Amino acid sequence: MVINTDYLERSLESWPFTNTKPSSWLNQLRANAIDQASMLRLPTKRDEEWRFTDISALTHLPFRPSQPENIIHIGDVEHLFLKEAKIRLVFIDGYFSSSLSIFDPTSLTVGNLPMFLSSNSAYLESHLGRLAKYEDNVFTALNTAFLSDAAVVSIPKNATVRDPIHLLFIATQNEVTSYPRCLLVCEEGSNITLVEEYIAHNNAKYITNSVSEFFLAPHANVKHIRIQRENLEAFHLANCAVSLDRASQYQSISISTGARISRYNQNVFLNDEAAECTIDGLTMISNQQLADTHSCIDHIKPHGTSYQQHKCIVNEKAHAVFNGRIVVRPHAQQTNSSQSSRNLLLSKTAQVNTKPQLEIFANDVKCAHGATVGQLDEEELFYLESRGLSPATARSLLTYAFGAEIINRIPVTSLRQRLEHAILTQESKS
Repeated sequence: MVINTDYLERSLESWPFTNTKPSSWLNQLRANAIDQASMLRLPTKRDEEWRFTDISALTHLPFRPSQPENIIHIGDVEHLFLKEAKIRLVFIDGYFSSSLSIFDPTSLTVGNLPMFLSSNSAYLESHLGRLAKYEDNVFTALNTAFLSDAAVVSIPKNATVRDPIHLLFIATQNEVTSYPRCLLVCEEGSNITLVEEYIAHNNAKYITNSVSEFFLAPHANVKHIRIQRENLEAFHLANCAVSLDRASQYQSISISTGARISRYNQNVFLNDEAAECTIDGLTMISNQQLADTHSCIDHIKPHGTSYQQHKCIVNEKAHAVFNGRIVVRPHAQQTNSSQSSRNLLLSKTAQVNTKPQLEIFANDVKCAHGATVGQLDEEELFYLESRGLSPATARSLLTYAFGAEIINRIPVTSLRQRLEHAILTQESKS
């Protein structure tokens, strides 16, 4: 049965590409996506994959698509820039801002969607929309249907980008939905560190619906740091799909501290032999925030390796959800996989739902998973207080120490220090 809510109906009605030319592959992609979205519905708690995440508040928000209204000056946002990043692409409400970005437009390896469409449309056609499937995901379908801009990064064969590339998505408009999009293609033997960051410029109410697609050719190496620090009025819905070819390596570090309601779906496909991924995540929320992380690591070929660790720090009446699924297909022999979910509750009203899952269809594998939920150790608090620390400082230090294992893996020093300061400040205020 098809049930369209107000939000979905209004989103479909506001689709801007009614007069698109059918000969364009991008227009056809958009049209197919809007057709698919019209046959889907918003998920509810009756759906198993959403049973802990109530997004019914979304159905009452008639938020129109954001418009390209760049009113941000560099002085307003330069404190958000990473000093290590020599290449930076900034998007305001989903639209590229050339005045805030730094890159070489002649390199043809980094830019936005219109630039690549004019210079190498065939290349885009072979990758864009190929990995992020929208057939059963209404948010990916809507992002694809409203696709008008995107960050595009293409790393040539055997190239190493020594400094991190910073993709900065800033929300400014009130009561809009923005559709950020990222496409990363790493050719054989290439090496890159990519920072994907979402942040609000003010306290506007808005929806971010983002999609990322990463393609790793044989022996490519990608470090992907994803930061979500939206404001507490925002809704953040994100889907990320990653394809790993032979002996490629993907390291993901995801930090989520913002948004009233957030949902991050991350699907990693180990499509060839000896591929390796490390997925680390930290959720730190308070107040009445709800943060949901769903991941799937799909071992399809033999000799693959995956490590996953996800931590949640939950305070006040906040609610964190983690669902980590690891699949080992019948031909994925000699797979080595481990998964850990560790959760810290800082109040009696905080809540965590965690569900590590293993689905193994091969017989020669080494797989393990586990989950813990606990509170701050009273003996450790007593020890710190006996050394002269105030109770608040002792709690702050122990809480930070719990999350530091994930933050310390971020290879970008200025970003790591910024997050450390934010988390210590946030905890000391609680």
